Amino acid sequence: MSKVNVAVLVGSLRKESFNRCLARAVERLAPAHFSFEHVRIDDLPLYSQDLDHDYPASAKRLKQQVEQADALLFVTPEYNRSIPGVLKNALDIGSRPWGTNSFAGKPGAVIGTSIAATGSAMSQQHLRNVLTYLDVALLAQPEVFINFKEGLFDAEGNIGVESTQKFLQGFVDRYVAWVQRFARS
Repeated sequence: MSKVNVAVLVGSLRKESFNRCLARAVERLAPAHFSFEHVRIDDLPLYSQDLDHDYPASAKRLKQQVEQADALLFVTPEYNRSIPGVLKNALDIGSRPWGTNSFAGKPGAVIGTSIAATGSAMSQQHLRNVLTYLDVALLAQPEVFINFKEGLFDAEGNIGVESTQKFLQGFVDRYVAWVQRFARS
């Protein structure tokens, strides 16, 4: 099988981010021909149309990483029932200047965890709205809203709850099949 490169955008900047841990754990469940590259978003300037004529190096790097990817994976917490600002900013930068949307046409998925009882459901719904507008072909099911609790990850960073690992393996299997439907010829 040919290699599939996935650009991963994590909507949290925290060093010990639960969502970064979730992304890494999900990556371990994927087949060997899937590789994952985390896209740095913490060094991006706030988007302004003034940048459109001379994009800074960090913005060019983000666009290039997304364009070179075969697929996208968004892993996000929920801040005030919506998308973290840093992730929304990365989407704005990656989709601009007008007519140069780096996300367009790529298959993707949205997952997340939060300490809230509903996981990151509201954030994901808002993110799905934005990604649909940006022409990302999103995997609809299964939705992955994980309520973070102590023990979710074991000492090695794997999913520490058997039922959650089984559920996430099902998600990964569906994601892999989804992405392969869009494989480049």
